Amino acid sequence: MTMDPDRIRVLIVDDHPLFRDGMHGLLDSVSETEVVGEATSGEEAITLAESLQPDVILMDIKMPGMNGLQAMREVLNTSPHIRILIVSMLEDDDSVFAAMRAGARGYVPKGANQAEMLRAIRAVANGEAIFGPGIAQRLIGFFSASRLSVAPRIFPELTDREAEILALIAQGRTNEEIAEQLVLSLKTIRNHVSNIFSKLQVADRAQAIIRARDAGLG
Repeated sequence: MTMDPDRIRVLIVDDHPLFRDGMHGLLDSVSETEVVGEATSGEEAITLAESLQPDVILMDIKMPGMNGLQAMREVLNTSPHIRILIVSMLEDDDSVFAAMRAGARGYVPKGANQAEMLRAIRAVANGEAIFGPGIAQRLIGFFSASRLSVAPRIFPELTDREAEILALIAQGRTNEEIAEQLVLSLKTIRNHVSNIFSKLQVADRAQAIIRARDAGLG
């Protein structure tokens, strides 16, 4: 059979015949894609990827024997130009990030509709990275949360309460005003303020305000 160089040459790797048949039918129904082979295991995927050199591999993760992530590493080790799109029932964060670390160019759930699947294959073939809408949203949430969680504390030597009080001091609040706002006794506030001065190695309130404002508080 003569291969069309303008088509996206696809290798399907999945141990479920129904999925392979459905994907084969979908890709045969459009002129821009061409199925060059099917594999039912990670080991078979490595062999076929080397001999067929497809543009894109649709790779499942859970398969008997060598799983899709292990197979992907082996394929990319010998053929780094092949683009691999994970198509899996697994949508948990561990699986998604493991696939990204292994070199996947995209990750689409098996429940994706035909238009989404074709769009993903086109995108990956063109060198883009693509993820299903639900997965992409979780990735954004994960990295946003990670960025917040690793943000350095301005004064790590202070407790959370002391940092809160220092921010109020930097705003020009008196001990009495701070005690009222935080619903704490004046004696407790004074003790905290004394600890803050000691930890910051400042002599008085004015120096504490300068240190705090220089650090962006207040």
